[in-house]
Amino acid sequence: MHTDIDPRSLIGRKAFDRNGTKIGTIDEVYLDDATGEPEWAAVRTGLFSRDAFVPLEPSELVDEGLRIPYDRKLIKDAPDFGVGRHLSPEQELQLYHHYRLDIASPDSDPVASPGDKDFGKIAGSDD
Repeated sequence: MHTDIDPRSLIGRKAFDRNGTKIGTIDEVYLDDATGEPEWAAVRTGLFSRDAFVPLEPSELVDEGLRIPYDRKLIKDAPDFGVGRHLSPEQELQLYHHYRLDIASPDSDPVASPGDKDFGKIAGSDD
């Protein structure tokens, strides 16, 4: 995935679903280990709620925050892996399947399995 969104500008911004309904606030942004591109955001969905992981592509940055082109229910039902930790390849595959995203990229090795990649570095971390 490739996105032009600067991960540093997302932390603390509001996140909205496809209809403009507020979902929550962005807690963290996760980078793809292979490319360094921002790939996922963890959205705190309420005061006593959990974090929902959302894809940054095809999301778009709008004046008031991040608009995620999915329904609120699908976003709130996304797997919660806890924030502050590295996403494993298996966890990222669960997210791809949850949002029905294509995991193959034009420059990916068609023989390599998705488990061969290391995903999910947190933006700003050294891990």
